[in-house]
Amino acid sequence: MAGPDIEEVINREFANLSVEEVRSKFPALQEDQVFLDNAGGSQVLGVVIEAISDYLVKSNVQFGGGYKTSQSSSSRSFSGVEAGAKFLNAQKDEIAYGPSTTQLLRNLSFTFQFQEGDEIVVSAIDHEANIAPWKDLASRLKLIIKWWKPHEEDGATNPTLLPEDLKSLLSPKTRLVTCTHASNVLGTIHDIKAIAEAVHAVPKALLCVDGVAYAPHRPVDVKELGVDFYVLSWYKVYGPHVAMLYGSRAAQEQMHSLGHYFNSHETLENKISLGSGYYELVQALPPIVEYLAAEEWSAIATQESQLQATLLSYLTANPKITIFGEPSDDGKMRLPTVSFKVAGWDSRELVETLERTTNFGFRWGAFYSNWLVNDFLGLGADGVVRVSMAHYNTLEEIKGFIKAIDRVISRKPS
Repeated sequence: MAGPDIEEVINREFANLSVEEVRSKFPALQEDQVFLDNAGGSQVLGVVIEAISDYLVKSNVQFGGGYKTSQSSSSRSFSGVEAGAKFLNAQKDEIAYGPSTTQLLRNLSFTFQFQEGDEIVVSAIDHEANIAPWKDLASRLKLIIKWWKPHEEDGATNPTLLPEDLKSLLSPKTRLVTCTHASNVLGTIHDIKAIAEAVHAVPKALLCVDGVAYAPHRPVDVKELGVDFYVLSWYKVYGPHVAMLYGSRAAQEQMHSLGHYFNSHETLENKISLGSGYYELVQALPPIVEYLAAEEWSAIATQESQLQATLLSYLTANPKITIFGEPSDDGKMRLPTVSFKVAGWDSRELVETLERTTNFGFRWGAFYSNWLVNDFLGLGADGVVRVSMAHYNTLEEIKGFIKAIDRVISRKPS
């Protein structure tokens, strides 16, 4: 079977959205590197870099004091909390920060005091950050884990978490359900609102959602979704290495505080954040929220849909390539994180071959979703090839990548 006509694929016309102004706001994009590893970490806005530097020069003291510099530190830190809450349509007392999503979810797991025999439902295709804490919680408290797995017959290359499958796992003993909003490997978007409705049919049952892969690409309204907990990492949303957890006021009533006994336990921050930290990072978040509001999410989604449509058009037309995740380029069904395997190629070998000869930066592996990649998809240690795009990537970059990878994989006979 013949492969796709490369020129036809890459010359397909779209209603282009100029990204030159956007790219000018990211200093790293002026370098000689094409960043296609955005699911592993996005590039940082220049105004964020400036805000961090300015804080360290002018406000780098413990907040809460009465002197001028401490008051400045307090004001700037609180503005970061407000920005984080605004980003998710949450209240300030429903937001907490931490060093990583992995750490925040681990901390969250230690706040629950479920009873022996209670049940938790855990997605089997999530990032390990949203699996390991719940396995450990179940072991500590002698809980029953029910694994939420996609049906094999639904297609081994596009496993999807469906509310209908979840309902059969729920019972009056269900206390917690965990899942991802969108897979960091597959790019497939899950219907979180429908999932939340199913979970909350059980009194006191909570839903914890990993939004790390979703948040850089689409707006998140935790009230509209109906989630109890939602976590994201700002270093994948054009900012610094700091993570953020949302916990609704109602859900916090089921949490035990990890904070010092003599401190307040009223807010999520009080309950889950240990020690002081991240001031210079948290206070740098308002410019990100302002930037995304100014650019408009619809424009971002349109740009990213064009990018993924171009890449997917080539990949789906090539008989040597197997795509893992939603094959459609519909932006309502998937994000611009695209994973695949090429027949006759080890994923690591393919990526490293292109990296030696081009300036495209992308990755191979399981990306901490080992249960998904190794167990469900049945792939080896080399995992998948992952190309993860962001709105600041250009069609020219994707067209160039298609030409480069096609040139390499065409060298090996079928």
